[in-house]
Parts: sequence; C-alpha cells; structure tokens
Amino acid sequence: MALREGALRLNLLVSSRNLYKFNSFIGVRSLSENVSSKPESSSTPETAADHLIYTQEHFALKESLKKIIDQEINPHVDQWEAEGTFPAHKVFKILGSAGFLGVNKPVEYGGLGLDFSYSVAVSEELGNIRCGGVPMAIGVQTDMATPALARFGSAELKKEYLLPSIMGDKVACLGVSEVGAGSDVSSIMTKAVRKGDEYVINGGKMWTTNGTQADWMCLLANTSDGPSHRNKSLICVPMNLPGIQIARKIDKLGMWSSDTAEVFFDDVRVPCKNIIGQEGMGFTYQMLQFQEERLWAVANILTTMDIIIQETIQYTRQRKIFKQPVLYHQAVHFRLAELQTEVELLRSLLHRATALYIKGNDVTKLASMAKLKGGRLARELSDSCLQFWGGMGFTSDVLVSRFYRDSRLMSIGGGADEVMLGIISKYMDTLPKK
Repeated sequence: MALREGALRLNLLVSSRNLYKFNSFIGVRSLSENVSSKPESSSTPETAADHLIYTQEHFALKESLKKIIDQEINPHVDQWEAEGTFPAHKVFKILGSAGFLGVNKPVEYGGLGLDFSYSVAVSEELGNIRCGGVPMAIGVQTDMATPALARFGSAELKKEYLLPSIMGDKVACLGVSEVGAGSDVSSIMTKAVRKGDEYVINGGKMWTTNGTQADWMCLLANTSDGPSHRNKSLICVPMNLPGIQIARKIDKLGMWSSDTAEVFFDDVRVPCKNIIGQEGMGFTYQMLQFQEERLWAVANILTTMDIIIQETIQYTRQRKIFKQPVLYHQAVHFRLAELQTEVELLRSLLHRATALYIKGNDVTKLASMAKLKGGRLARELSDSCLQFWGGMGFTSDVLVSRFYRDSRLMSIGGGADEVMLGIISKYMDTLPKK
C-alpha cells in the first residue's frame, strides 16, 4: 500500500514540478560553464523499455531533479567551492520540498515510500552537480544518517528527526569515525553512559560531513562494556546541546564545498528515548547503513565519470597537437574506450546489486566490490583524463581537476579499499583462520 501511495505521490510530484517555487541564491557564473557545455552522449539515451531496473517513473524523477540541479545548484558551485561551504539548509529545503530527500522513506514521515532503486536513480542524477562536496552532503542526509532511523527508530524519534530531515527543515550528520577509529568501526571510544533516564556522552567524532551546519547527529557510541560488536548504540543527538563543541572545520584536499568538522562531547546529556532501536545493536544497524551508503556512492560517481569522459572527448577533439586533434591519436581514443568500458561494467554491477537488494537479498559482497572498484576506477579515470587536458587539466577552471581532487575520497570514506577487500575475502572464505 505504501509503495502505491509513494508512486502516486511521485506522479503528482512530476506533473506539478513547475509549481514549486525555489529560493534564489546570489552567486557568480560557474567557471566550468566557460570551458564546457552539457556533454553530448555518443550513444542514444536509455529509456524505461531498455533499462534493467528503471521504469518510466525513475526517469521522470531524474528529469525533475536535473531541472533543480541546473537552476538552483550548478550556477553556484564555483562560489561554494571558493567559500569552502554551501548553504545546506537552503539547498536541502529546496530538495526536501520537491520530495528528493526521502524517496525510499515512509510516506507517513514525508517520504515517497518507494524502493531503494529510486534512491540509486537520485544519486546518479546528483552526479550532474559539478563538484563532489554537495552531492556527498546530500547523500549523508538521505542514505547515511537516516536509514537506521527510518527502519528501526521509534515513531516519536521519526517524527522529531526523520520527518524534518526528509522535508529539508533539519540538516543531519553522521558521527561514526574518530581520530583513532575510521574504517575499524568496532574500535570507537566515544561513550554514552546511562544515568537515570539519560545518556551522558563523552568523546569525539572526526570527519563529520555537514558537521558545522547540522541540527542533529546520528551518533554511534559505546553504551556498555561488552564485546565490541554488541556494545554500541545509535543515538539521535541534537547539535545545540550544552557540552557539544565544534572544534574545527577541517581543511581538505577535495570536497571543498562540503563542511567537515571535528566534534567533541563533554558530559552531553541526551534522553534515553533518543536511542535508535535496541541498545547494543548500533554496530549491526551501522553496517546495514553502510551497504546503502556504498551503493549510493557508486551510483553518484558513475554519472560524474561519464561526464568527465564526454568533456575530455570534446576537449581533445578541438585541441590539436602535431597537426591533428589530440583525440585522433590512438593512445588517447583507445584509452578513453577502455575507461568507458570499465564504467559500463561498474554500472552493471551496481544495478545487479540494487536489483538483488530491493528483493531482500544480502548484497554486502557485491556492494563492497562496487565500492572498491568505484574508488579505484575514479582514481584511474581522473588521472588519465586529466593528462589528456594537458596544462588546462592542472588548473582549477575545469571539472576534471576538481574530480581529480574530490574522487580520491572514494577509496577512503565509507570503508577504505583495504576494508572492502577484507569483506570480499570473508565472503570468499579465503581469510586466514584465527
């Protein structure tokens, strides 16, 4: 029933999308617009009849989102990159009002009630944003900080945190990584000690996307002294509580428009009712969130890689060296053919994993494979394409150089490549026996 209601709301959304009134931002013309126009695909665009998992509704959703990206986001990306932040509350309110922050979330809390394939479609379309920071921040809101809340949270918690996050009224962040515990989630040190009807939280979180602007955090903390995989809980923590300190905004190699914070907790008191699901199940819930996060990240970076290849083709076709276009040199067009082949193979893996996931299957191995391949391919592709741009590739005026910086995070965040290899090896039963 919820799925049918969501589909109905989607149809109403698409048919009435011109009725939405979007806030205007004061910005400068994108530098990247001066270098390239919309890439022209060398192949005929896919339709619902051709696609493995997308229907007409998926493509309508993507088309509607693309209009918002072109009108309300891309014209301001260069300004946000220069400023080192973007107006999350304004952007999220635009997306939330249009229904894009909860496509697979419950209808009763403002979502569209659709399956996860629609989130993948949205993530793919967000890859058209001409930087990595803004899509990443959106992904934290939709597929990293809120899946466990939507699935296991109480009705009261969903009303207080999930509903306004879906509507774009609150910005969320995820508190998992720490200075001494990144990919090794079981080693986190932040504690939430129960005292009466409250948890008292002490510790700190690192690499917190949206951290300087967030209204609440989905916090993973140790709530007991038991085994490391069964002593953790996820807790909804308002970011304006006494004892919470935003220690610093971290200066990063890439993802400049996304604010990343180090956060400290000093005797922060949170009601026990703010726990998501059962106490001690936080590690398990977070592992489930990671699967959607990893598939989301792959979907997002695929579109950007397509754009980078197409813009590189356009540039090398017009740029000449040794009396002929750069593109006509066999080393160049052969390399681009190899890269496009790799992108298509990754897309097939993503869509296969998504199709299995929405049917209720465990896709941990496939999601880990896709995340691993996505990170490595992004590095390989950005390096090869930047080389073909020559000196222009070493400037900040073109998308390929920004992607070169931003995409490096793919092999680190959300589980490093080495962690993905460990997970894959575990499923292959090739890890050494303890």
